[in-house]
Amino acid sequence: MGQAAPAGRGAQLADLERRVLMFERQYWCYEGSKESAIRDLFEMEPTRYYELLSRLVDSDAALAFDPQLVKRLRRQRAERHRARSARRLEPPA
Repeated sequence: MGQAAPAGRGAQLADLERRVLMFERQYWCYEGSKESAIRDLFEMEPTRYYELLSRLVDSDAALAFDPQLVKRLRRQRAERHRARSARRLEPPA
């Protein structure tokens, strides 16, 4: 997966957490579905992976490790939340 964190960045993150963030940065490079890659690389179910990722996105340590990625993931999550909220507020047809 490649890139190591610059010295002093990500020191508070566990190895698995750093690997998850690096995977999120470049998962599109892997063949097949993202869920298959998650199972193969992390030996966990996608649901557990996404729970871990959600906690990471909220952590200051992850933000310090890869600010650009974490901010992008936060924006994407906020947009999904807004879209779900808008669907709930729409009157029935």
